[in-house]
Amino acid sequence: QVQLVESGGGLVQAGGSLRLSCTASARTFSSFDVGWFRQAPGKEREFVGVITWSDFTYYADSLKGRFTISRDNAKNTVYLQMVSLKPEDTAAYYCAKRRGYYSSSYSRGPNEYDSWGQGTQVTVSS
Repeated sequence: QVQLVESGGGLVQAGGSLRLSCTASARTFSSFDVGWFRQAPGKEREFVGVITWSDFTYYADSLKGRFTISRDNAKNTVYLQMVSLKPEDTAAYYCAKRRGYYSSSYSRGPNEYDSWGQGTQVTVSS
């Protein structure tokens, strides 16, 4: 089982920026996709974006242009850079490992991810 640990959350004013990190305990890190999801109180878990093992990125349409995902395989870490934050971005943010290795297509569905971090809270004040 791959362990994932998120960090970097916190309280930020609207218009501000945050960078979240997700570090994995897996020597196979470079061979699987890593997704980011978020969940606000009372709402379902929502796809934020994904970076594939081959370094392609895909984002929720509503977040394009404000959120950027990158990875550093040497550090077993994926980053989620968030700019121009809005109060509606307030949520717990989770990273997750895509089921399987060297996936031929990306997935937005939480059920396709088999290891999850504990989450990090992002709160954006107005």
